[in-house]
Amino acid sequence: MFRSPVSKLMKFFRKSRDRWKAKCQEAKRANKLLANQTRAVEKSRERWKEAARAAQRQLRELEREVEELKSAAA
Repeated sequence: MFRSPVSKLMKFFRKSRDRWKAKCQEAKRANKLLANQTRAVEKSRERWKEAARAAQRQLRELEREVEELKSAAA
């Protein structure tokens, strides 16, 4: 099947396997890092949206109070 000596083939196949394993592990690491970053950004965005909604509710309440005070004063 192969003409090269078995010891040379073993060395070649071992190096080849080690290279693709390292490449796969690096890809997995990068994928996990990106997934974590995405999750963190989504959480942060949701917190900011909720803070904006709360500020909007408070603004509406204060505007309503101002209108009531204007009506009471008039």
